Amino acid sequence: MPRDPLANPEPLIRRVYSYVAYRIGHGAEAEDVTSDVFERALRGRATYDPGRGSPIAWLLGIARRCVSEAVASRLETVAEPPDVADTTSVEERSVARLTLAAAIAELDEREQDLLALRYGADLTARRIGEVLGLQTNAVEVALHRALAQLRELLEASEARPAGPGERPESLSSERL
Repeated sequence: MPRDPLANPEPLIRRVYSYVAYRIGHGAEAEDVTSDVFERALRGRATYDPGRGSPIAWLLGIARRCVSEAVASRLETVAEPPDVADTTSVEERSVARLTLAAAIAELDEREQDLLALRYGADLTARRIGEVLGLQTNAVEVALHRALAQLRELLEASEARPAGPGERPESLSSERL
C-alpha cells in the first residue's frame, strides 16, 4: 500500500498556500482555494501514486487546477493591502505592486504558472519539473525566459511614465 501523501500536512499546507497566494493574492480567497485543494486531496488520496511524484507535486497539480477555476470565476481583481508597515509611501508601494501585477498579467499563463511555482510555492526547478511533467533543464530555461520577459516588461513600463492624474495604459484594471 502506498504511503499516505497527507501524513505530514503542515509543510504541505504552507507550500500550497504560498503557491496559491502568489497566484491570486493573500487572504480569504487564497485560504478558500487552499482548503479546496486539501478537500480534493482527501477525497482522492487513494489515487496518489508515489511513483509519479512527491506529495507536494501531487498537491500542486491539484492546486493549479483550483487556481485556474478560481481565476476563471472571478468577476474582477482586487489587490489586498499590505499587512506590514513599510518605509516607502503608500503611493510608491501601490505603483510598484500595480506595475509588477500588470507586467505579470502580460506574461502567458505558462510563464505565470512557472513563476508562481518557483517564487510562490518556493519549488526548485526539479520539483517544478515533477509537477509539470518536464525535464529540469527545460524548467530552468523556461524560468530564465519568463524572468527575462518580465524584466523587459518592467523596464518598458519604467521608460514610459504616466503624466499627472493619468494611469499608464498597461495598468488599467481590465488587465489586472
